[in-house]
Amino acid sequence: MAFFFSQVSFAQGPATLRGTVADSASSQPLEGVSVGLDGRPGGTTSDARGNFHLGGIAAGTYTLRVGALGYRAQALSVTLAAGETKRVAVALPTAALNLSEVTVNQPRDPNQSLAAISHIDQVLRPLSSAQDLLRLVPGLFIAQHAGGGKAEQIFLRGFDCDHGTDFAVSIDGLPVNMVSHAHGQGYADFHFVIPETVEQLKVYKGPYTARFGDFATSGAGDFVTKTRLEHSQAKLEVGQFDTRRALVMVDLLGAGHHLLSRQPESAYVASEYYFTNSYFDAKQHFKRFNGLLKYTGRLSDNTSLTVLGSRFSSTWNASGQIPERGVRDGLISRYGSIDPSEGGRTSRTNASAVLTTALRHDAVLRQQVYYSKYDFSLYSNFTFFLHDPVNGDEINQADDRHLFGYTGTYDRDTRVGRRTLHTTAGLGTRNDFSRVDLRHAVRRVITDTTTTGRLFEQNLNAYLDETLTLTDRLTVNAAVRADVFTFDFRGLLANDNSQAPEPLRGRVMHARVSPKLNVYYQLSPAVQLFARSGLGFHSNDARAVIRDATASVLPRATGYEVGSTFKPVPSLVVNAALWGLHLQDELVYVGDEGVTERTGPTQRYGLDLAVRYQLSRRLFLDTDLNYNHGRQTNAPPGADYIPLAPTFTTIGGLTYKDARGLSGSLRYRHIDSRPANDDGSIRARGYFLLDAVVAYTTPRFQVGATAENLLNVAWNQAQFATLTRLPNEPNAVDELHFTPGTPFYVKVNASMFF
Repeated sequence: MAFFFSQVSFAQGPATLRGTVADSASSQPLEGVSVGLDGRPGGTTSDARGNFHLGGIAAGTYTLRVGALGYRAQALSVTLAAGETKRVAVALPTAALNLSEVTVNQPRDPNQSLAAISHIDQVLRPLSSAQDLLRLVPGLFIAQHAGGGKAEQIFLRGFDCDHGTDFAVSIDGLPVNMVSHAHGQGYADFHFVIPETVEQLKVYKGPYTARFGDFATSGAGDFVTKTRLEHSQAKLEVGQFDTRRALVMVDLLGAGHHLLSRQPESAYVASEYYFTNSYFDAKQHFKRFNGLLKYTGRLSDNTSLTVLGSRFSSTWNASGQIPERGVRDGLISRYGSIDPSEGGRTSRTNASAVLTTALRHDAVLRQQVYYSKYDFSLYSNFTFFLHDPVNGDEINQADDRHLFGYTGTYDRDTRVGRRTLHTTAGLGTRNDFSRVDLRHAVRRVITDTTTTGRLFEQNLNAYLDETLTLTDRLTVNAAVRADVFTFDFRGLLANDNSQAPEPLRGRVMHARVSPKLNVYYQLSPAVQLFARSGLGFHSNDARAVIRDATASVLPRATGYEVGSTFKPVPSLVVNAALWGLHLQDELVYVGDEGVTERTGPTQRYGLDLAVRYQLSRRLFLDTDLNYNHGRQTNAPPGADYIPLAPTFTTIGGLTYKDARGLSGSLRYRHIDSRPANDDGSIRARGYFLLDAVVAYTTPRFQVGATAENLLNVAWNQAQFATLTRLPNEPNAVDELHFTPGTPFYVKVNASMFF
């Protein structure tokens, strides 16, 4: 451990304390470390570069306390003279987990009120897939319904977000959601992320954060991959249903290179291969390859550069959604299929460069440019023989896309009298160029085309975010965001489903301004209160906007909540929020028909409760409880349900973690039964599942095992109310269709560190 101080300037008035926090072993800057002075309310957390700032301090001697989960807390005596600005560097050694060291001080990013909860989860929860990464968002549920290669269906805060319509996902500044996608608006395929490379998750619920625009209505998940590896790793996993996975992560410059180099730099490569036939009667032949290369270095004392490149490809067969009557009448088994020719392929290539420059007056300029090449082709059959009793209703949706973008942010702290004003200004553009197709097919042979055309969609955005510490306890965050969209679609087929004699073509521009206002009050070192409000939106599909001049383009979301993060006892961390959200128009893009369905305005209210408790030195308990009540506001009573919107969900577990290497976790998931259509006559069935993970880790190797669905419950994963007709069936039937969930499943893994 090392400390050093330097006096920079003296003047009359309050003193200022600035500093940095780093890992004592690797010298890596630490983000999210709690920093505060004894006897002085409030505090702060370190930023992405490990920097922290405490201002408006009266002259005197204080005890500076610095701590983070998984590190030994440090207490340091600091004497400040009037007007002095003092700098301190703190190096934290690792230590056993201790929740008593978690603080509820306001984070540097004030709207990340789940920071303490997320930090605990990242340390304790086992991860083995991209799906596990999404489940780190408290209260978020996912469902798969067309083979392992398709993006998951997302549920959060009473929203059936489909594949991402109302939940924004990003990784290293790259947007994951796809606008005007061939299958569904906001389609967020997260499978191109290798879970072992992810270092951090920031969770934002509700439309309260100016940095996020389109799709961030129920919330946003911001993931960040590691800057450098602690060690290289080779991992092998083997499981039931012909499942196998291989992972290699290699530090290219050596663990000690950044300590010896005058300009610290790091680089690593990671590669993943996954295969499974899954548990369905028809083998799924699901194959996935992921590759990642990331370099971080300093170009000068004030400038750093991060370059990232990644490649992802996947192919699979799918059994699709099946009707309850098909299983009940013995036509197929629970794991069978009506049309076994479903499935698809997809790929994504990403490139990104981030230039971060430290400017005068402690300002920071961050600029990022990125590019993605995306391909997607999906074969589905949701209605079976409803429209074509002879050949069936199989469709193909294809998306060939180029995505370019730029994001720039400027951060600066400014003194306003005795207080600190933190300013963030952002400017960005996203540009999607795509060829999208909707076609009919018979056993993956294209027969005719319904819609095809070239899409251009641009989003220009800017925001200003101001955070002012009015008192030692009270902080106000006010922000405004402006978005301008251009929708341009050039149809290549005259006979599309608009029934127009000419191809669907047009160009539409639309803008949206979204203000935010959030207040935080540090009642005591163990209690933080917050009240948040903001306007947000989700965009409509470009084809729907151009086809219908009266269509909702950027329907507004109005959100508000009150809550608290608090510690009733030192080892117990609780986050609670009572919230409401009103959506101007609920839009569902039906990619199967190439049209947008409008549900109309909706309102939702709910209560979120997250609890993290350390029962003993090695034993930890966690649970998330989420209640949601949602209705369509323009529909008559009894026919105003929001289809598939969850009412109650809960996730939790008991985790054992020994500093000597043994760890294990018993986890549960529960979602209640809920209406699958407007009047509730068809209901999606709830479930309760138990999973278990055990691992033994040493500095040289790790071995482990995972068991899913310990009770072997026959549960429905994705569920929909769908009108279908089966072979030789005289009339169509509207009933529940589902994708069966995983039965009891075991896999083992072994890793070597070098």
